[in-house]
Amino acid sequence: MVIDIVKISVKSGDGGNGSMSFRREKYVANGGPDGGDGGRGGNVYFKVSNNTSTLLDFKYKKIFKAENGKNGEGARRTGKSGKDLYINVPKGTIVKDIDKGVIVADMSDDGQEFLIAKGGRGGRGNQHFATPTRQVPSFAEMGEKGVTKNIELELKMLADVGLIGFPNVGKSTIISTVSSAKPKIANYHFTTLDPALGVVKSKSGDSFVMADIPGIIEGASQGVGLGIKFLKHIERTRLLLHVIDVSGSEGRVPVEDFRKINAELLNYSQKLASKKQIVVANKIDSLNDESLLNDLQKECDKENIKLFKISAVTKDGLDNLIDYIAGELKKIPKEDIVQIDETYDNENELLDQEINVEKINDVYMVNGAPIERLMNKVNIFDVESRQYMQRCLKNLGVIDKLLELGLKEGDTIDIIGYQMEYYE
Repeated sequence: MVIDIVKISVKSGDGGNGSMSFRREKYVANGGPDGGDGGRGGNVYFKVSNNTSTLLDFKYKKIFKAENGKNGEGARRTGKSGKDLYINVPKGTIVKDIDKGVIVADMSDDGQEFLIAKGGRGGRGNQHFATPTRQVPSFAEMGEKGVTKNIELELKMLADVGLIGFPNVGKSTIISTVSSAKPKIANYHFTTLDPALGVVKSKSGDSFVMADIPGIIEGASQGVGLGIKFLKHIERTRLLLHVIDVSGSEGRVPVEDFRKINAELLNYSQKLASKKQIVVANKIDSLNDESLLNDLQKECDKENIKLFKISAVTKDGLDNLIDYIAGELKKIPKEDIVQIDETYDNENELLDQEINVEKINDVYMVNGAPIERLMNKVNIFDVESRQYMQRCLKNLGVIDKLLELGLKEGDTIDIIGYQMEYYE
């Protein structure tokens, strides 16, 4: 079974809380604050693994969480950082942030890693908040929360050459003959239900990857059969090998098959239709009507497309075809067909500095990523911690913005759900 698209949820680890502690040591009077910092939460990475070739594992596990950081301790001991989580994906996986609707990574290189969610920072211990006027700080920072992201993984096969054509025209026989791939072969339609990859080596020593794309039928670009599912795989190939049965054994007209498949490629995308194409007239050992082959040759000449006559069963013409493909691939550069959002912040939006301030029904509302990060660190039940929060709000310019909106003493301020009265 090949699973092409899966949706999962990833969560980076929460940062550990800072410690609120004071030095307690025999013969040492009035020990100062010595609370240690919390550990960093674990990051979440995607990593290309050669030990997996499908997304099947994600069918059974949908939620992935990195380890949380440990809390700080007294004697300035920092909590242990959370263990990073590496999620193995097959080569050719495209990573999309569902909530933002953008592609963020193309996992197409061996061993490639991509940071999808950065762990929360650990909170600072009370040792950091001692000042000449506040020598006994009775509060510490809470650790930052990790981030949860909804992700779509899509697997597109990485192959240099894609075998296309109607079902039962001999594509599976070709790839099984020229490579070590062993797709199921039988004399009925839709024998191949999953794409198959095989490494092909020419006489000159050049090698390339060939993909047997399951039979595409008329209407595939509109979703008939399994068409769209497999048209996606063809997008990444550099050259198309269009296999056509010219034997006439099933009453098919080769030139009509050629036109119909190309029409499906064009309906799906102009880019796909413009790919370099080689026509392979297969089953010439069973050719009954020479005019069928001649008509196809004329059509290829008109479209300026090279045609090879072969028999996958007898191997007649295969060596010349493989050598020609290897030569053509040297002329076709590899290209990145995936449009990645280069502005995507894969460090869980820690750089977002926008603060929103507005007045609604006599209540002054304050929210935004910096405010959320601040409130995650604050213990609202501790007086000194709340005072620290108010100083931070002033330093962030929030109080000035509220005063511009008409804030007066005694008015209510709502800070992402926490309400307090304003006093100068």
